[in-house]
Amino acid sequence: MASLSRQSNGRKVIQFAARDGMRKSVRLGKVPLSTAKAVKVKIEHLVAASITGHALDDETARWVAELDSTLSDKLAAVGLTPKRESATLKAFLDGYIEGRSDVKPSTATVLGHTRRNLVEHFGAVKPLRDITPGDADEWRVNLIRQQLADNTVRRRCGIAKQFFRAAVRRNLIRVNPFADLVCVVQGNPNREYFITCEEAAKVIAACPDAEWRLLFALSRYGGLRCPSEHLLLRWSDVDWARGRITVHSPKTEHHDGGDCRPVPLFPELLPYLREAFELAEAGSEFVITRYRAAKQNLRTQLQRIIKRAGLKPWPKLFQNLRSTRETELMERFPAHVVCAWIGNSLAVAAKHYLQVTDEHFERGALGDSEALQKAVQHPRAPSCTTGNAPDADTEKQGVFTDVRYDAPSFNAEKSERLGQAGLEPALSGF
Repeated sequence: MASLSRQSNGRKVIQFAARDGMRKSVRLGKVPLSTAKAVKVKIEHLVAASITGHALDDETARWVAELDSTLSDKLAAVGLTPKRESATLKAFLDGYIEGRSDVKPSTATVLGHTRRNLVEHFGAVKPLRDITPGDADEWRVNLIRQQLADNTVRRRCGIAKQFFRAAVRRNLIRVNPFADLVCVVQGNPNREYFITCEEAAKVIAACPDAEWRLLFALSRYGGLRCPSEHLLLRWSDVDWARGRITVHSPKTEHHDGGDCRPVPLFPELLPYLREAFELAEAGSEFVITRYRAAKQNLRTQLQRIIKRAGLKPWPKLFQNLRSTRETELMERFPAHVVCAWIGNSLAVAAKHYLQVTDEHFERGALGDSEALQKAVQHPRAPSCTTGNAPDADTEKQGVFTDVRYDAPSFNAEKSERLGQAGLEPALSGF
């Protein structure tokens, strides 16, 4: 059905009669005779399947799927196989990310980091099917050489696996070369840091303005995710009368009931929210107005503020603020209540948020009676030791019955202006 010939220059050529009766040739070049004979057998199977209309046997189908681009293109040119869709790395990744209209801008940014790492390592025009599992291993090692955190490497390996899984589903490649890379994010106790109330007070004192003080307090004493939950907070979300804040969460909105959650207006947070309210301009909708631009790098700015406060910046600046708050609250309230306020599950809290602090060891060494007494006490923020802060008896009970959540004082003109801005729900406690 097919014939193999050897030209004078040593090149091998396979000729066969196609379905239309035309004689066609596949030029193999200077390959070993044994290789040429093996290809001849596969071509005969392809010709038979083309003439009879039967499906290829499994072995031949696998052989076709694993062909290099050169021979695959030659077989497609003579009509024995479908023409492969040509996919280079950068073009595919750009198209994939652009087509993910279902993800948030922040997620697209995270995908872009892994895209950049892949393109820098393999090159923009690297064919997807030429990337092997060994290449994927080398790429991971290269990430480690860049001194990225272990969990960052794991996340980017997971995203690379996601990219190439999509390529498999589109039949651009047969197997995912990143399939075996470890991508499960793990808790790292070495990067945990508990920010004490004394340290928090120093940082707040070093903040340049009221909005930065509130940004920090919302993270440290409110447990909000920064910046997503801070920037979505509106004055209409503040219920002064009931002592609650409605926090909108883009991260969890895809879960049932996860689009928002109520958070107590904690006494430690109250002074900073009041201060920002008093300074709010007429018609202000959002609580945070000065730091909303995409070019604002809050992490870098917080590092400078911490250094200005005479402290050393801790790892995972904003996450450790949330982690500190959740660890504190777990000492005083049921776990399911705290998780509802912070916006995570108990499993996530245990793996990534809850910390074992020096105070825990100190209390463990005190004995049962003293440990129990300290367990129900909560260190006040230095800026909240007067005014609306709870007294010692109330604090030991874990409730704030003496705290007054009255809205800040304001004049009639400001009331009218804020009312016109649609902020009357925020003034319901007046």
